[in-house]
Amino acid sequence: MNSSYADAAPSVLLTGTSSDAHTWNLVHLQLVLEEIGHTVENLGPCVPEDLVVRSCLDLRPALVVVSSVNGHGFTDGLRLIRALRARPELAGTTVVIGGKLVTDGLRNVGMVRRLTAAGYDRVFDDGELAAFRALAARTPYRAVS
Repeated sequence: MNSSYADAAPSVLLTGTSSDAHTWNLVHLQLVLEEIGHTVENLGPCVPEDLVVRSCLDLRPALVVVSSVNGHGFTDGLRLIRALRARPELAGTTVVIGGKLVTDGLRNVGMVRRLTAAGYDRVFDDGELAAFRALAARTPYRAVS
């Protein structure tokens, strides 16, 4: 795990999906979130769903960011959000997912609907960094710089 601040509770939990071994996206998002003023716990790539759930229960972040660039984020993301939303303690936690969520790279309205119906608060497509920044800037519990 990589925390941006050793002594501060993170306001954001950042994670890759269970099948995604990419790290550059996670490093980039961590820097974006820190620039906005968040403290970030970055779980890294290939994170099992149970570790994400345990980390959320332990850290109680205001925002969970799930990133995938391998094209399997839709499938992995559905498993993850179902595991998170199965815990009543995490019902109020804001959870978003984004990146390349399917292998064809096309935005699919049905896919977005399924992800939001399963419990994601927002689904970001590739290239929606400005919208992601806006949402993250509105999320409470940012560190004071």
